[in-house]
Amino acid sequence: MNLVTLSENEIIMTLTAIALLLLSAFLMGELMEKIKAPRVVGEITGGILLGSTFLYRLFPNQIGNIFMAYEMEGKVLNIFYQLGLIFLMFLSGYNTKLEVDRRNIKTISCVFAGATVLPMLGAIPFIGLFREDFIGSTCNELSFGLVFTIGVAITSIPVISKIFFDMGIMNTHFSNIVLTVSTFQDLCLWILLNAATRIAETGELKLPDMLIVVGTTVGLFVAAKFVSEHVHAKNIEVKAITFYTVSFALLLFVCAGLYKVGINIMYAAFLVGYLVKSFVGDKEESSAKNRMESLGSFSFSFFVPIYFALVGIQLDLIHDFSMFRFIVFFVIAFGLEATGTLIFLQHTNLNCKTKLNFAITMNARGGPGIVLATVAYSYSIISIEFFTVLILTTMLSSLIAGYWLRRQQKLDEKIFMNLMK
Repeated sequence: MNLVTLSENEIIMTLTAIALLLLSAFLMGELMEKIKAPRVVGEITGGILLGSTFLYRLFPNQIGNIFMAYEMEGKVLNIFYQLGLIFLMFLSGYNTKLEVDRRNIKTISCVFAGATVLPMLGAIPFIGLFREDFIGSTCNELSFGLVFTIGVAITSIPVISKIFFDMGIMNTHFSNIVLTVSTFQDLCLWILLNAATRIAETGELKLPDMLIVVGTTVGLFVAAKFVSEHVHAKNIEVKAITFYTVSFALLLFVCAGLYKVGINIMYAAFLVGYLVKSFVGDKEESSAKNRMESLGSFSFSFFVPIYFALVGIQLDLIHDFSMFRFIVFFVIAFGLEATGTLIFLQHTNLNCKTKLNFAITMNARGGPGIVLATVAYSYSIISIEFFTVLILTTMLSSLIAGYWLRRQQKLDEKIFMNLMK
């Protein structure tokens, strides 16, 4: 069997493109961390600087000769893009914990309903307002409507976790509630996104087919949850090469296999990560825990920054963007999420400042918001303009949440400890 290979020059230009993406993402990520902003915002900005918004516009020949050096270079770079998404979701699944503290169940329920159900319902009347400019080439109304409502309600676990960690409030009452709600919220929204991509692929709404996809998606997670509860992570000691090889092979085989039955790569990778933790454990002293941390360090140093930078490089803030529509969508999304959370929290005994903190915090869309945009755009559910709007909404909402929480801590160091009236 003879495989078609790239020429030496094509290989060199591909490696140069990857190096530029990594360097730009790293430098901007470091800059964002210096000003206490989420690193992901900087990594996307690094890609934006290389794209049509800045450097490609100023030096089209030089940048084009790197990122469009040969006809298939875009597809080669897309492999790294997809691997970044796969490892991001795999690690998200591994770090997902669905453990509800019964003492907080009322607050968790109120935050979940207020930050998920109410914003999604509230977004429905606005779909028609943006349809003409935001819908993708598939022109599938239902898929577009699902993505639109998900974009309003989604929250980022990684970004929020990093903010909490940096502030030293990771294990507080406040942070535990936010992370628990975000986990359930993202799980529900991943299920809806998987349904949206399936509907977009088939080109029509078949209720039995949709029920099968949703049922399969939910069923797979229930099965994974059942396994995790009954296997009880034996903290198996295995050689590093065996651990990584088996985990990677399982990850890629499951992604390919589940795609055949209508489950997209993103959700499949998430499930595999969740299952791997069930079998190998995540205790601090276990070798598997250390190896997953090493994998995370490598992925967030290589594949994930390339993914985020490639997201940014596709954005053209000069031609494929309307500032007016972005502002309107952002106000609607931020307002619905905050208002919904505040409304439901009126049924709790939390003090006013804590209610407002929950409302702002649940607006941090981070990585999941970017995954939503990239998956929906790759399936042609949304237009390039809505793709851009979702990315910018994610970046701005994450910045606002981070700075708001740090400001509140500066005013009152115990504000995240004393939640009740």
